[in-house]
Amino acid sequence: PTNTYGTGTIGSSVAAGHDNCNFDSYERQMERTFGPVWEAAGMKLVCENAGEGGGCGDDFANQVFCIKQNVSPNIDIAHYTWTYFEVGNEHALEARESLVRWAQMLPRQPPVHVFNTFELPGKPHLPADTDAGGSLMEYTLARYYAKYGYNAFYMRSGYAKGGYDYTTAFKENEVNHFEANHVGDGYHTVTRYGENEEDPNRKSSLGVLMRNWHPGPLAFQFVADTFSYLYAKAMLEALDRIEEEMNNGKDPLDTWSAKKRKIMLKTSLPEPKVCDPLYCTVDEAPGCINYERPTYGWWGAKVEDPNDNFNPHKGEVQNWEPWLDGQEKDLWHGVPKQDQAFFEDRDDKEVCRHLDGCGAISATSKDNGSVVFRLPKQEVGLVVLCGCCGKDIATEMFLNNPDIEIRYNSQLLDPTTWDIWPNGKCVRLLKKFGAASAAAATTGHNYLSVKVQNITD
Repeated sequence: PTNTYGTGTIGSSVAAGHDNCNFDSYERQMERTFGPVWEAAGMKLVCENAGEGGGCGDDFANQVFCIKQNVSPNIDIAHYTWTYFEVGNEHALEARESLVRWAQMLPRQPPVHVFNTFELPGKPHLPADTDAGGSLMEYTLARYYAKYGYNAFYMRSGYAKGGYDYTTAFKENEVNHFEANHVGDGYHTVTRYGENEEDPNRKSSLGVLMRNWHPGPLAFQFVADTFSYLYAKAMLEALDRIEEEMNNGKDPLDTWSAKKRKIMLKTSLPEPKVCDPLYCTVDEAPGCINYERPTYGWWGAKVEDPNDNFNPHKGEVQNWEPWLDGQEKDLWHGVPKQDQAFFEDRDDKEVCRHLDGCGAISATSKDNGSVVFRLPKQEVGLVVLCGCCGKDIATEMFLNNPDIEIRYNSQLLDPTTWDIWPNGKCVRLLKKFGAASAAAATTGHNYLSVKVQNITD
């Protein structure tokens, strides 16, 4: 809707807010902190949270391809919080740079802002902090894409630069503020909304800085405040520019109207630094069909109607069924016990519910036949299939599975031409148009079918 301003977060259980009530995640806190500013202007701030736990087997490598479905393609700012999974992975910044470039192809050209719980790469300040890794290439990317609003927030560096002497606290008093379940961050002992909380267990919970590797409510407040402050400062700058136009007798819509936003083409962007130009220099962001939850955007591929006249497998059995693992039905999934105890008899306990869960489409026997996907308009010809659920399942599920056959525009694909990509749960069936194993692409829609030959125990 035109009266909303939205952020969209993709990321891990950190983004989802696990080991906390959903109410205490940074996205929900940001809506409560920054939302009234938009309400005053007759608008609504919406912070979409597509964070997910690790059980589905996803990470940054495959999830960046689904930016248009996991969150709305009409977001104004994209948040990325897959940084835990980036540690030690040499391809991490390839995915991140790809996301920065693909985001510029979305309707509102949202900047990508990274939330990293660690310290700035190469600049550790905190004692006992073993998480100040990262690549110095991050600085290069930040400067290279600054024009497009790309930036990264390193939570622990923010704490260290606030003035509190964590080193003295650790060396002289043996206080490690970032150990599990420590209450207080050196500046505060509880969140603002916890100051008047009467229940001692809930109040203590709201003062936790780090639950474990997951931030607690107090850290999430810092994150929400940081983004809110940054965006409020940008709004004030924008208002100053609008006021200047008006003082000069000009209509600000002549300069600042969204209708005058320049269309972004792949040629508008500079040459990529680390990502594969075949995939990251494109005019459209990739399309996905993702059965996991939650998603807020548009599907790319879709399951074709078995009776559609354009379905190349019309007349064949096509009876696969989507499913969810049920996590989204568990009110207390990802919620710590002390918060469960506080909310279990309250009418507002639904505020704790996390929305993430694994999902897929599957067949239980050969009698289910095949599933036929109508693929979106393709620019490159890349086709990737991911399995559920786990991190390293693609070899057994796809490469070494004699009981499935996969066809592209009715032509049987040769499994020896596939590779595990971009992570262990996915297989790259076709790298691009003209690949040796691919049938010729059609001028209309292309179709991918997966058929069960047999299912055994």
